[in-house]
Amino acid sequence: MASSSDLSVRQAQVTDAEAVGQLLHDFNSEFHDPTPGPRALAQRMQDLLTAGEVTILLAAGKPDGLAVLRFRPAIWTNALECYLAELYVRPDRRGQGLGRALMEAAIELARRKGADHMDLGTGDHDVVARALYESFGFSNREGKPDGPVNYFYEREL
Repeated sequence: MASSSDLSVRQAQVTDAEAVGQLLHDFNSEFHDPTPGPRALAQRMQDLLTAGEVTILLAAGKPDGLAVLRFRPAIWTNALECYLAELYVRPDRRGQGLGRALMEAAIELARRKGADHMDLGTGDHDVVARALYESFGFSNREGKPDGPVNYFYEREL
């Protein structure tokens, strides 16, 4: 079991862009999704971090995991909405509480920044991630366990 120091989470700085790019590349490679490569991702993350367009949380270690958050003004309230764009933990560190630590830190940060809503998307095949999200109260049902299913759609343009 990991020690509490192994579960620390910190906010990424621009100087972490290379590590973030590698983690994002590893994530997409693991799930056989296209990736422009770690260098291109590192440059993109450097640009987005510099501009304040994303907030990235890093888990302890190399770093061993990340959560990428994007904030936007809400339509229905005078608050922010938070989109959890990515959550990833290195395979050799899974099952040690890092995903949970990243989620706790992401939710706390979103609340501190004034968000009143967080959304995310994941595939139906990723039962571990779905279980994690559901343990935090996320739902793909509208309002109640037997309610209509919410769908997340995407398309390249």
